[in-house]
Amino acid sequence: MDVPHRRLAALLRQRMADGTYPPGSTFPSVRTIAADYEVGLGAAYRAVELLRTEGLLDGEPRRRLTVAHPVAVRTLTDPDAEWPHGHGDVEHASVRATNGLAERLGVSPGTPLRRERAELLDPDGRPAMLVTTWRRGAARRHASFRCTAQVRPMGREEAALLGLAVGTLALLLERTRLDERGAVVEVADLVLPTDRWVIAF
Repeated sequence: MDVPHRRLAALLRQRMADGTYPPGSTFPSVRTIAADYEVGLGAAYRAVELLRTEGLLDGEPRRRLTVAHPVAVRTLTDPDAEWPHGHGDVEHASVRATNGLAERLGVSPGTPLRRERAELLDPDGRPAMLVTTWRRGAARRHASFRCTAQVRPMGREEAALLGLAVGTLALLLERTRLDERGAVVEVADLVLPTDRWVIAF
């Protein structure tokens, strides 16, 4: 169905492609778009949200939006390798094991855990992925790992940290590190936006 906000989003995409709104430039406000393109505020807002979900705009609603630079698509071949680029914010916290974490770590629900969440940056300094790690006690060496992958929409916190819209699809890799006896050392969730990553391993 040809609804107004989709028509408007297509027109705005065309303006980005033809250089009217070049990468890195400030994108007009929802009010300005509504006035310039003679549409309602609701249609303008939904069109902007659609462009954010597609990764064409950076920033948060009701704040300054900028036209996104084209994102390089990378291939992840080893989810256990050291990250070769920088990282942004790293958050440390003490938490209690939920039922799901307890099962993954092989501990009882409510067991005290250490959680570390890190923004990993691409070579241009943009957020490339989020890695959240849970372990019992201090970090220990591991001998092997296993990994499962699935696709799911990002929640509010993940999307905000990566500068993307809530609901943007991401690859979720659940990584489990094991010691030489096969006991779980730590578990981690790697969240990779699908517009920036493919996996091959």
